[in-house]
Amino acid sequence: MIVSHGLVFDHAAPSAVTIGNFDGLHLGHQALLAQLRTLAAADGLRTCVLTFEPHPREFFAPEQAPTRLTSLREKCELLAEFGIDHTHVLHFDAGLAAMSADAFVEQVLVAGLQAQQVLIGDDFRYGSKRAGDFAHLQATGARLGFGAMQMQTVRQGDARASSTAVREALAAGDMARARALLGRWYGISGRVVHGAQRGRTLGFPTANVEIRHNRPPCTGVFAVRVHGAGDAPLPGVANLGRKPTVAADAPLTLETHLLDWQGDLYNAHLRVELLHRIRDERKFESLDALTRQIAADCEAARVFHAGAGLG
Repeated sequence: MIVSHGLVFDHAAPSAVTIGNFDGLHLGHQALLAQLRTLAAADGLRTCVLTFEPHPREFFAPEQAPTRLTSLREKCELLAEFGIDHTHVLHFDAGLAAMSADAFVEQVLVAGLQAQQVLIGDDFRYGSKRAGDFAHLQATGARLGFGAMQMQTVRQGDARASSTAVREALAAGDMARARALLGRWYGISGRVVHGAQRGRTLGFPTANVEIRHNRPPCTGVFAVRVHGAGDAPLPGVANLGRKPTVAADAPLTLETHLLDWQGDLYNAHLRVELLHRIRDERKFESLDALTRQIAADCEAARVFHAGAGLG
């Protein structure tokens, strides 16, 4: 998959384009991408996703912006897995926020990305003050010679498949519900970096996975499955949080202990899937108490993995 950035469109080709933040790549997003692939195949076009960095809500109101489900790298990896040919990332700044709906379509979609078909979700808006809607897109397409289509909301059970619904499920520790909305287990990807090695001194060595965003949608201790440490996924237990027992101002970390495994994972790129929340993160009165709890967490993770049937 080609990944390009900014207001330079050197990699553009005649395309079927969809636009959005695509945070989490949930079932609704996946349905949109499937329809995009169908549109592109019918007309012999490239599939192109136009997305934004940062999320527009992070630009306008960073303190009120939602937690991210995926980093930009994770988003691009997932888009590639879903068969997208080209992802173009626009930096969302004051200039882009002030761009009119007409200018956005004419300069970015048509002149820039060579859009022949444009597919949007039913809640997508674009241009300054969110003035651009599907009616505007249709009218502009008729004038400039591209097709415009809109896809209706996808539901999962009795709820709309949305990034908000995924965040709510994760915050509540309902990992199975999040999986149903995502079509896969929720996970965090990152490179293993050096930490303080406290886990090793306590008898539970951990891989400290670097986190690119500082407000994950959930925290706590989880039974996990780890990709990238071997030929097959490996079972483990992980703490996602700030380790209040060892430091009052510790940075956010994802520390993962692989069950019954030994080896060196420094600089490896891992994907840690959060399968089941064992407990909330909390502060212990001593390292001995923490060590006992880690042993209990490992046992809880073993019990979960034994009964989960995940292989």
